[in-house]
Amino acid sequence: MKRFTVGILMLFASVALAVAQSELQVLAVVKLDKSESITLKELRSRVETYERQTNKTFDVSQKKEILEAIIDEKLIVQAATKAGISLTDSQVDQYFMQNMSQQIGRQLTEKELADLIRQQENMSLDEYMKKQVGMNLSEYKSYLKCQLIAQRYVIDQKRDELQNVSPSDADIRSFYEMNKASFVQNDMLKMFLVMVPKNKDAAGAKTKAQGLLDDYKNKKQTLDQLRVKSRVDNSGFQAGDLLISKTQQHARQLGLSYNDLMELFSKDKGYVSSLTETDNDFQFYTILDKYGAKMLEISDVVQPGTTVTVYEYIKQNLTQQKQNQFLIQAIQDISKALNTDSNVSRRKTGDSLDKLLNWDGTK
Repeated sequence: MKRFTVGILMLFASVALAVAQSELQVLAVVKLDKSESITLKELRSRVETYERQTNKTFDVSQKKEILEAIIDEKLIVQAATKAGISLTDSQVDQYFMQNMSQQIGRQLTEKELADLIRQQENMSLDEYMKKQVGMNLSEYKSYLKCQLIAQRYVIDQKRDELQNVSPSDADIRSFYEMNKASFVQNDMLKMFLVMVPKNKDAAGAKTKAQGLLDDYKNKKQTLDQLRVKSRVDNSGFQAGDLLISKTQQHARQLGLSYNDLMELFSKDKGYVSSLTETDNDFQFYTILDKYGAKMLEISDVVQPGTTVTVYEYIKQNLTQQKQNQFLIQAIQDISKALNTDSNVSRRKTGDSLDKLLNWDGTK
């Protein structure tokens, strides 16, 4: 029996070793600036990430396209490095947080983002990123860094042409006329919200929140002072402006019922709430301003409290669309020019490549 058991274990070990060796097979080597191998494991990881994002299973031909995309990506990054273009980790961190803050609607530090996700999703930032994009935070930042370096290189190569890409006045006005019905401002209000997370000390959080509220009511702290102090490391609270629209969608995002939302909009400008408790924190707010619903003309500002008009908003979006289209084509042109036999060595081709890429039985 012991011999049989040992034999089974050796068989499992052999299978595991064979799988590991297969995963490490080199599909291609990019060697424009340095020798950089693309393994089957790297391709599988990228394919699985895209499959999770799209909820689809890719066939062999689609996996080949992803392999070519990785080759192009490495070629451009190596060309960028050769040209002296680089990014620091802190620059990548800053870009990541700017992107996440825009999605959430207020400026956050990475720690504040992690705390917010822990409160709202009951998961770590790593777990959240894995769920959203199929990569943990470190993997995503590494991927993002390569994308940003490649983007900088392409922009640097095509700077003069890119600056000339913009919509005409006729394009902007035509877009407004065709989409006029979508430029509507709902009833809105602007509030200043203060939140003190409970963490593992609910009583301490309540005391802190009540103290902040009392300081504001007694004019010992202004909103600007609270805003600045909330951004200090280990401040123990979050504070900032929040623009709320009277819509069911926004109510769901805020975790409010219809009645809660209507009650909120019944308050006058200058109203200061009492301290309230949620499952995760203690909070209070003050109403800074209120805005009525209306159709937006092309010269109106898009959002109360800002200076961007509908015209400028459309121009920015159409410009970005046109520039993105230009950059996509530029990336294809540059990578095609770089993708030569001297810069790329394909180690697996034809049937042998097809066999490796058919790991899940797709054709």
